[in-house]
Amino acid sequence: MKTVKSADGTLIAYEKTGEGPPLVLVHGTTADHTHWEMVLPLLAEHFTVYVIDRRGRGKSGDAADYRAEQEFEDVAAVVDMIDEPVILLGHSYGGFISLEAALRTENLKKLILYEPQGFHDEDPEIVAEIEAVLNQGENEKALILFLEKLVGISANEIDIFRETPQWNVMVNAAPTLPRELKALTEYRFEAARFKDLTIPTMLLYGSESLLLDIEPTKMLDITFPESLLIELEGQAHNAMTTAPVLFAEKVINFAR
Repeated sequence: MKTVKSADGTLIAYEKTGEGPPLVLVHGTTADHTHWEMVLPLLAEHFTVYVIDRRGRGKSGDAADYRAEQEFEDVAAVVDMIDEPVILLGHSYGGFISLEAALRTENLKKLILYEPQGFHDEDPEIVAEIEAVLNQGENEKALILFLEKLVGISANEIDIFRETPQWNVMVNAAPTLPRELKALTEYRFEAARFKDLTIPTMLLYGSESLLLDIEPTKMLDITFPESLLIELEGQAHNAMTTAPVLFAEKVINFAR
């Protein structure tokens, strides 16, 4: 993987693949660049894809203190190093980061946000419980707490997750959970800041997703001057994995 230096000097790693207009992918919580592996070959047929490892995981560096602002700057740094206007796609926490990064670069052609976070406070008791479990070195237990109590994933779905290569990635990324959950709670979305964001924006949500993920996505459709709201029928929060062909189709069509 290659790296680019962010504003605070942290090296942000990315993998580059495919051919065509540039598309930058930003993953969510408890993930790394491999979260896109099911859909990546489909996208690489149409785009030059830059898949980021967000700070604190994979091949990217980190800083002693964490601020969400650093991640906004990380994504902007990746976008700005590309020598033509970029399509930026962020999922979940990565959607939250991409939303703010869009205000920090002038090198965007289009923006795609899939159920971005940052529009509701996280339960402080659950966050504290996750942090306490992590302090005991129990990454997997902390991850399960997060998935069950905050994401709303059933025990059966977690058992399915356990059988995938992605599970170890999620367990290894679990120590980043408290800082991201706290950042979401501290964040306050101000619609007026985005009134001049006139690039075409596609907002994706799954028909089977939680209301707390669907409602903010629909709210952004009202906020943005140039937005397109798309429902992913029969899908929830991870259509890039559960329905990669459908997901890629929506991205490709919007890019055209």
